[in-house]
Amino acid sequence: MIRLSLNQKTVNRWSLAEAVEGCARAGIESIGIWREPLAAVGTARGAKLVRDAGLRVSSVCRGGFFTMPEGLARTAAIDDNRRAIDDAALLEAACLVLVVGGLPAGSTDLPSARRRVADALQELAPYARERRVRLALEPMHPVYCADRGVLSTLAQALDLAEQFDPDVVGVAVDTFHVWWDPDLDAALQRAAGRIACFQLADWITPLPADTLHARGMPGDGHIDFRRIRSLVDATGYTGDIEVEIFNLGLWARPGDETVDLVARRFAEHVA
Repeated sequence: MIRLSLNQKTVNRWSLAEAVEGCARAGIESIGIWREPLAAVGTARGAKLVRDAGLRVSSVCRGGFFTMPEGLARTAAIDDNRRAIDDAALLEAACLVLVVGGLPAGSTDLPSARRRVADALQELAPYARERRVRLALEPMHPVYCADRGVLSTLAQALDLAEQFDPDVVGVAVDTFHVWWDPDLDAALQRAAGRIACFQLADWITPLPADTLHARGMPGDGHIDFRRIRSLVDATGYTGDIEVEIFNLGLWARPGDETVDLVARRFAEHVA
């Protein structure tokens, strides 16, 4: 249980201060921080809140969204990713998660979008190395390929990550996104030394029409969490394990009630 981390999205209505205090009350030692609530207090103030509470930062979410063609929008995206790297450095986070982005508006050119992910890494990796920040490429379920993540499998993410030092570019393994993959076992074996972030959410059916908020709490759906955790552990990963749930019903509940449920489900289905 000491590896349990609360990702802020799971208690989406809480401010950063409230999430930090909620972790402290529950005895959770790690937190995954999102940049929007961090910006509301300022990175320096946020870092102090975390330090004063004695918490680790398991991840900063998120960087990425850099699949657009060359131009002002892409330049702005790369600049924003540099700011995200600065945030992660100040927070002493284990990694910055990269949700790479989907197809640009009006485009059907998936190969080009994926090539631009590789180009962005070439630009950002030296900056991340200088600031001792590890980038974590997050493959996403294929249902999100068009609008959020053109990397759909762990193997695709590894193909890119392996072009860099593992301390600079790794991968994020989110059960919600990878559980379905028939090649997951082999990809996780290949990922030894590359896993920078391990996140949990369940796949529920029927899948809601709003797929962005379609994640369930561990135990609500179809994923064998202990099996995937054992595969991740076998790679040598010993870092924090985040529970990250996008679910409107869960977000409507009182935060402390949600944190208690996270801890119970983690103990029942993961630990």
